[in-house]
Parts: sequence; C-alpha cells; structure tokens
Amino acid sequence: MLFNEIIGQAETKQMLLRAVQTNHLAHALLFDGPTGSANLALALALAQYVNCEDKGDQDACGRCASCIKMQKLVHPDLHMVFPVANLAKGKTSEAYLTDWRKFLLEQPYRTLPEWLENVGADNKQGNISAEEARNILQKLSLKSYEGAYKIMLIWLPELMNVTSANALLKVLEEPPAQTLFLLVTNQSDKLLITILSRTQRVAVRAFTDEEVATYLRQYMNLDETTARRIAYLADGDLSVALHLCRRESEQGSDADQHTWFADWMRTCYRQDIITLVKQADQFDSFSKEKQKGLLEYSIRLYRDLFLWQQGAGSLLRLPDEEMAFVKNFSKVLTTNHIEQIVNDLNEAAYHLERNARAKMVMLDMSLTFSRLIRT
Repeated sequence: MLFNEIIGQAETKQMLLRAVQTNHLAHALLFDGPTGSANLALALALAQYVNCEDKGDQDACGRCASCIKMQKLVHPDLHMVFPVANLAKGKTSEAYLTDWRKFLLEQPYRTLPEWLENVGADNKQGNISAEEARNILQKLSLKSYEGAYKIMLIWLPELMNVTSANALLKVLEEPPAQTLFLLVTNQSDKLLITILSRTQRVAVRAFTDEEVATYLRQYMNLDETTARRIAYLADGDLSVALHLCRRESEQGSDADQHTWFADWMRTCYRQDIITLVKQADQFDSFSKEKQKGLLEYSIRLYRDLFLWQQGAGSLLRLPDEEMAFVKNFSKVLTTNHIEQIVNDLNEAAYHLERNARAKMVMLDMSLTFSRLIRT
C-alpha cells in the first residue's frame, strides 16, 4: 500500500513521513479511527515505507524488492494478527493468512463482519486469543530477515481477551530492537489503559463526503451523481459506501437491514404474535455478527427518529425509504418510548455478546415493543 493510494488524510501522512525521516518514529503506534476510515490503509502504507529500499520524500518507491513483497503482503518481516472465530480449537491468524491477504488486497477499508463472513464464521464472534499472544512473542523473538524493521500489525486489538492483552502489554513495555508495532483500532476505549499509555496515538478522522465520492469515481467507476449520493449516505464510512455500491449492483439483494427492521417494527405495531415468533426464528438463524449488525442498525435508526422528533431533521443522512419510516413511525412513539426501546436494544446486544439464545432475546424484545408501542 502506498500513501498516494489513500484518498485525503494529507496531515496524517505528513506526520508519519516526518517521523520516519527524522528518526522519531515511536516503537508502537495506535491508528485510532472509526469503522470505514483509513486507519488500516495508513498502517499498511507506513509498513511499506519504513522498509522501502529507496524511500522518497512523500512515499515508498513501489519498485524495490521490499515494496513488491509488501504490496503482496508476503514480506517475511511483516507479521499480521487479526480476529479469528473459534472455527477449530487452537487456530490462530497463521491458519487464515492466505484468506486474509486475498481479503485485504481487494481493498483495505474492511469491517469485522465482512472478514468473519469471508471465512464462513457463522454464529461466531471474532476474538484474539491467548494462543495468538504467545505466537506474537515467538515471532518477535526472531531477528528481522531483510528489512530495517520487524513489523507487527494487529487489527482490532480491542478484541483481545485479558490474557492476550496482558501478554501484549509485556512486550510493549520491553520491545525487541528494531520492532515496530502497528495497532489498528475502531474502539480505543475498549483497550487497556496501560496499552494506550504505551502507544503513540495516530488519530485518523473519517473521510469527507468529497473524499468518498472521489474514491468511488476513481476506483469504482461511478458517475458523479451516483458517487455523491452514495457518499452522502455513507457519512464518511468508506466500507458503507462500498457496501452500498455492491448492493446497487446486486438486483434484489436480501441483505437490506432496513427492510428487515421496518417489517419487524410494523409487526410489533400490529401485535401479530405468530409473525413475531417466525421473525425470532429467522433472527436465530442469522450469523452472530449479522444479529449484532441488525441491533446496531436498529439503535441508529431510533437515534435518527429521536433527532427528527426534536426538530433536528437537517442532521439526518437517510435514503428515502428510511426517511419515510422515521417520519411515519415518529407519530406513534413518544420520547419515553424511544428511550426504553433503545435501552432494551442495548441490553439485547449485551446478552448476545454473552451467547444468550438469540431467539429468546428477540422474541422477548418483540413482545415488549409490541405492548409498549400500543400504550
């Protein structure tokens, strides 16, 4: 990955370049940005730049042996750790490297649900295990093969369990010579404070609408009007923008969260218990990440509904069908209704995280909402 392949982010790029050129690069960097930002892309670009054999002032050369290997993610001094589901006991990132490289080379603006779906992790949650931490220590005990730095890139370190996080903390406190840690997070608030204190934070902002539209025109060959419309809906999240592009190209896609959510809410309003039971069965059949995604979507749309009721409709970025739902459903809900529903959705997400039976969680919520909406 080259810096010039990343849209925008000029200030962050210059900061990283100066740190390398003045020999002030910290041994551990935390690329902290929202989902769909350039945090992973910037980490990959820095990894290529530090080991480039013919660095320029603004970028790696892209031609030397090191750059060629980095661009294919096969450089022997680049170690990558990422969440895996417990598909088989004892499996770590090493077992999925081939899939990971292919997944990442398609485009670096990725999300955890996309990755788990890519490896067929139905009904599994991504995590970074203690066994993974032991592998990190083993890999870093070796000298670099050919580059100036051994690079350990950890994607979503917030998904480390306590044991693996503590193991990482130890190696951050006493890092091996010429070792560079690149931690890429979407939720830095979930990391141990001690890990945060031992890393230099690189704040990565969300993309602007113009940057997203530019990317869609250049890399997805969209026309100006379509690119700007999708960029507006994505609200700075490039992974959402790319998902919207794919959805538009797939006729009759069944992955529409809004269709499912709106149907669920209308069924609750009608108090159609038989259909609610069927919907709970359907929800139970979804993958764990899809279940969590639907709850997150529901919370977001209720937030938008609250903003609409408070006269802040100008802040909403919604397609026509979602805006129509917000306008219509806001007529039957009070602020107290919305507060209770959002609390219940958050509680449901909490229980799903702890492997409660999805069917029971969904049916309990549905019956509660059905009574609440009609009162």
